[in-house]
Amino acid sequence: MKGENYMHLEFPSRSSNEAFARSAVAAFAAQLDPTLDELGDIKTAVSEAVTNCIVHAYPNELGPIIIKAKIIGDNVLDITVKDRGCGIADIEQARKPMFTTGGEERSGMGITIMESFMTEFRIQSTLHKGTSVHMKRRILPRGGGK
Repeated sequence: MKGENYMHLEFPSRSSNEAFARSAVAAFAAQLDPTLDELGDIKTAVSEAVTNCIVHAYPNELGPIIIKAKIIGDNVLDITVKDRGCGIADIEQARKPMFTTGGEERSGMGITIMESFMTEFRIQSTLHKGTSVHMKRRILPRGGGK
């Protein structure tokens, strides 16, 4: 039996790294042969998770963002985006659409978007220790009967 495939990235919370993270995960996910819509959903969810780290976890400093992705059984892409930032004081409040701590220019829809674009979504956070977003996306097999 073939072993699972995985990747691990770590980079500073610079806004210029958001596109890098999105592209790296999309390139990794390509081995599952996703549709353009599926790939777009994955890229958007990763972008939202990384942007939340940049804007909310490290508002006044740079810090590490860690992305782990793996392919698991039944064509599932498993992604974790983690920071070691300030943490989320109230996760239930943060999950509400339109809630943001990032100022007027932020929409407050990041968690809602991630949750709606993924098959599974989980978030854990500890104040002053960081936040971990765990997302799974099942990629529908293509090719009729393969």
